[in-house]
Amino acid sequence: MNTENIIGLIILITFYVSYFTKAFLQSRNGIKTDRMGKGSKPKKTLIIEICLKISTILIALIQLISIIFIKKLPLILESNTIRYIGFFIALLGVIIFITAMATMRDSWRAGVDNTQKTKLVKAGIYKYSRNPAFVGFYLLYIGISLSFSNVINILFTCATILIFHFQILEEEKFLPTIFGQDYLDYKNSTCRYIGAKK
Repeated sequence: MNTENIIGLIILITFYVSYFTKAFLQSRNGIKTDRMGKGSKPKKTLIIEICLKISTILIALIQLISIIFIKKLPLILESNTIRYIGFFIALLGVIIFITAMATMRDSWRAGVDNTQKTKLVKAGIYKYSRNPAFVGFYLLYIGISLSFSNVINILFTCATILIFHFQILEEEKFLPTIFGQDYLDYKNSTCRYIGAKK
């Protein structure tokens, strides 16, 4: 295993271990983190969540295979510079993702959840993005697909990011029913992904 394999595996393992550690810690407090495709919600939301769940499992496997078998899968971008830029982007995604989870505390959920009480978090990283965890996912996926740029990895990255976007749109319909005007004001003052609103 060479340096690129090791760096890729460390980034990937750190990301997924942080996610499952958060879910485990919440479950010890009686909080059900994974609400994807579960509960009473509109059919369109359920379908998007189920597609997203399948897609995120598949892309994790594809990323792992891409990292382990880098020499056997033909790469579109074989530049070491691009590979290390990809590592930097992926690592930035991990940092943003962990920061978002930590900031959300016990209000962290995966999927639309109308069964458990949560708080609308607007502080910390959420002042700059309404969806920093999704930004973290995007950067991880983009970074890994640049570093290990086989066709399957790139195609699944694009497809999964698109499904994540549909998931965000569904959540944006749901959140006003829970948080009311407070969420609408937040939505009007903070970007969906990242940046500044006037």
